[in-house]
Amino acid sequence: MRRPRDHDIYASKPLRRLLDDQMRAMTPDLQRCSGTHALLVGASLDDSAPGLPMLGCWTRLRVDDGQYRGDLRAAIGEPLPFVDDAFDLVLLRHALQAVPTASLLLAEAIRVLAPGGMLAVAGVHPLSGWAPWFYWHLRQSPQVLQMPLLLGNTLQRAGLEVERTRRIGHAWPSAADAPTDHANPLGGGYVLLARKRRHMATPLRIKPVPMPVAVSGRLTPGTRRSSAS
Repeated sequence: MRRPRDHDIYASKPLRRLLDDQMRAMTPDLQRCSGTHALLVGASLDDSAPGLPMLGCWTRLRVDDGQYRGDLRAAIGEPLPFVDDAFDLVLLRHALQAVPTASLLLAEAIRVLAPGGMLAVAGVHPLSGWAPWFYWHLRQSPQVLQMPLLLGNTLQRAGLEVERTRRIGHAWPSAADAPTDHANPLGGGYVLLARKRRHMATPLRIKPVPMPVAVSGRLTPGTRRSSAS
């Protein structure tokens, strides 16, 4: 039986605090992003796009009961309904752990990310004190926590450059009353930032073309005629 949204784990106080901590940790890097369009895919019912002055047009999607909802609706098991290289920033906030197939969503996020754009991923770290708490609350759900190291390796193979991976937040959900945005080796969450490499420009091979040189009948003193022919 599907739990009511009021009892959703993403509406719980500990996880809401972790989401806030992760957003504060990512904001300085995200503020360097520029462009026209950004995509947010989240798991929380009230997930909102961050205020970034250099990115004004956001598309918001939420993982909900096997579908993407929000600014549009789409099936989770299908490709995202966007053209290639559509977004200058793609932000996945706990979305990879909320979908049945994280590899499909990650591949689609890479596809719709423009060259030079940034991919930002946030989630619960599987090797933390939060993992048992997370799985206990979702014992009837197939959600799986993602290992950031493996995510980074996948992104590098796909042509992205991982710029930063940090663990964020408190070590235990019960200690999540006070905010924190600094790196914590035992933090319950992680943030990963990667940038998609730009396409390499292929230089053109210029074929030399002989150019005729007009030679005056009168040469300067000391000039050999053969050097001007």
